[in-house]
Amino acid sequence: MSGILLEAEGLDKRFGEVRALSNFSCAVGEGEIVGLIGPNGAGKTTFFNVITGFLAADRGKAMYGDVNLIGRAPHRIAELGLSRTFQKLRLIRQLSVLDNVLLCFKNQPGELLGNIFFRLKASKAKEGENRKRAIELLESAGLQEKLYDPASDLSYGQQKLLSLICCLAANADLLLLDEPVAGIAPEMIKKILGIIRSLPGQGKTVILIDHNIDAVVQVCDRVIFMDAGEKVSEGSPEDVRNDPRVIEAYLD
Repeated sequence: MSGILLEAEGLDKRFGEVRALSNFSCAVGEGEIVGLIGPNGAGKTTFFNVITGFLAADRGKAMYGDVNLIGRAPHRIAELGLSRTFQKLRLIRQLSVLDNVLLCFKNQPGELLGNIFFRLKASKAKEGENRKRAIELLESAGLQEKLYDPASDLSYGQQKLLSLICCLAANADLLLLDEPVAGIAPEMIKKILGIIRSLPGQGKTVILIDHNIDAVVQVCDRVIFMDAGEKVSEGSPEDVRNDPRVIEAYLD
């Protein structure tokens, strides 16, 4: 494993009497693809929500490099270099495919009013660079013919793909992918997995949640199995899949 990029230690999160995370710890190395699997309610998405600031942890820490993510706002965490997808796609359906991607670039000139009056030329140049990069990302995903179509016109699989491209447009070092291939056709699964598999070669680290165990085995270097908020098993994809505790709890 390369240097540790993310290290969570002793995370707890309760919802009333339900303990969604229970002393959960894990470490993710730079350039790894790590899978999180487990039954519904295991705490997988809660873990994502806690480390991206959408939920407050009751206890524990999550170190991203030398920064503790716990207690920080989601937009501050995104600025540090984390990007994520959601189970329920958060695309702006009435906007074009291209515009959805353009909205995901960081530090856009239009965010500062002064750029319009004092740095217009530089701002337009940066916007042109972002547009070029967005088109390149969409072309690499095979969505070049959909650039100006409303996101709502895409198939569900294409919307999943667009959500991944939006995540890449943020140019984050760590991508958190929540069920990126759930409920889509085999050809689209193959395309999305191919993109995910290529990410470490681009300097990216990935944590993905999915119930498609075959997909997890195909792309992940290491798998963590969760149940009732706890880590039950961790190891290579095949080792975890064959763990009797995993088979008993989920896979059988």
